[in-house]
Amino acid sequence: MSVFNLSSAFITFFAVVGPPKVLLTFAHLARKRTGAELRRLVLASTVLAALVGVTLAYAADFLTTFFHISDQSLLLAGGVIFFIYAVALVLGMHLVGGETAGAEWDNPLAEGLRELLLPYIASPLAVTAVMVESLQRDTWSWHSTIAGAYLAVVLINCFSVLALSSVLHRSHQTSLQVLSRLLGLLLAAVGVELFLAGLESLGAHFPHH
Repeated sequence: MSVFNLSSAFITFFAVVGPPKVLLTFAHLARKRTGAELRRLVLASTVLAALVGVTLAYAADFLTTFFHISDQSLLLAGGVIFFIYAVALVLGMHLVGGETAGAEWDNPLAEGLRELLLPYIASPLAVTAVMVESLQRDTWSWHSTIAGAYLAVVLINCFSVLALSSVLHRSHQTSLQVLSRLLGLLLAAVGVELFLAGLESLGAHFPHH
C-alpha cells in the first residue's frame, strides 16, 4: 500500500473513500431530507471528514507509538471492521451506535452525521489507508502530501453530492437496496484483501492467481 507522490496517494484515497463509496450513503439520506438540509449535511460531514483525515496524516507516528500499534495491526483491524460493515450492507442491517439505534433525532443534521460516521467521516478503510501511508516516511512534507491528497478526495465527494443532489432525491428505494447489497459484496472483498495484506506483512504466504 505504499505511495510515492501526490497523484498515487490521491488514487489510493479515491479508491477507498471516493464518490463511488459515499454517493450511495448520501442517496439514502437524501430521500428523507430537503435540499437545504442535505446541503448542510454535506458541508458539515465534509469538514469533519477533512479534519479526521488531516489529523491522522500528521499524527500517525504519534498515535502508533503511543498505543504501540504496528502497521500489521492497522491492516488487520481495518480489514475486520470494514468486513463487518460490508456484511451489514449485504444483509440490509443498519449499524448505529448504542442506545441511539432506531431512534428518531429531532435534529436532522445530527442524525445524518451519526449515520455518516462509519462509512464516511471515520471510514475504517480510509483511516487505515491514511495512517499506513503516512507512516511510510517520517517527514512533514510527506505528511502534508498525504493530507493534501485526502483533502482533494473529500472535496470531490462534496462537489459530487451537491451536483447530484436532485438525482439522489429521486432515487428509488428498491434501486438503493440493490446497489447497497452489491456495494456491500464488493467492500467485503476489499476488507478480506486488507486483512490478508496484514497477514502477509506478518510473514504468511498465500498463492496468487
